[in-house]
Amino acid sequence: MRLTPLVIGMMIFTLMSSAVLAVDFGSHWHDGRAEIDGYRLTVDRYGEERTGTCVMIYVTEPFSESKRVKADDPNAKPDDTFEVLKLNLIRDFQTGIYDYNTMLSVYARTADFSPVKISFTSSEWCGNVYEDMLFYPDKITGHHYSYFEGESGPIELKNVSGGVAEDNLFILLRGLKGEFLEPGAKREMRVLPSVYACRLAHTPPDWVDAVIGRVAAPQTIEVPAGEFTVTVYTVEIAGGRVGAFYIEEAYPHRVIRWEMPPDIKGELTGSERLVYWKLNRNGDEKYLRSLGLEQP
Repeated sequence: MRLTPLVIGMMIFTLMSSAVLAVDFGSHWHDGRAEIDGYRLTVDRYGEERTGTCVMIYVTEPFSESKRVKADDPNAKPDDTFEVLKLNLIRDFQTGIYDYNTMLSVYARTADFSPVKISFTSSEWCGNVYEDMLFYPDKITGHHYSYFEGESGPIELKNVSGGVAEDNLFILLRGLKGEFLEPGAKREMRVLPSVYACRLAHTPPDWVDAVIGRVAAPQTIEVPAGEFTVTVYTVEIAGGRVGAFYIEEAYPHRVIRWEMPPDIKGELTGSERLVYWKLNRNGDEKYLRSLGLEQP
């Protein structure tokens, strides 16, 4: 390739852009705190709209390759330890007399944001459900435990090259180290449906066809947390599930709003970076106000 001034300029711009992205990620996510986002949630359950709350917690942490859990001492086995961005996503909503409390955990390598583990739990008055999936280059293994007869058992799936776990979209579409799609672009891909959606539909996980697109121009939307300029991603999953993710234009590209059945709508009510694991004393409930969440 001939190194013309234009080519050299493009190479310099690419290197500078990569450096900026690396600095943004490192300086922002390695500050010893977690990002806590509160949401107002509307869910479709039993054919009716339900209102509730959602909290998303994003934090980096060391992870064990062999044990697939957080590493207690990352220096003890450095060859077995890598960094993940963990998302804990908690949904709480009421259905008549009883409530649903669900929690999703996604562990994605910060090197490329590929998932290494997804776990899910659901608790309501009928019983408990737990599921975990471990991601390897050629396979996905795990187990599903349910209070329903016939729903418990091992999970054995092929890991599809270029496929995307729907639950990981809450990380991937943020573009924390680079945009997921160029403006106006679309991509056909295989998607592993959300564990949460599969749970509420009582269907086992399996890969399906999907199309993810990015709207060409940014939009301005208003949510309880205020007005934001956002990038809009559309998601069409085989079987009729169609939705959209509204991602903050400015770094750190928070999820401002999403619509993806069975979630009719989730809207940001507040956001903070906090050392939340230390805020466990009486009186620390006050921090919920800045997240737009009610104090107990």
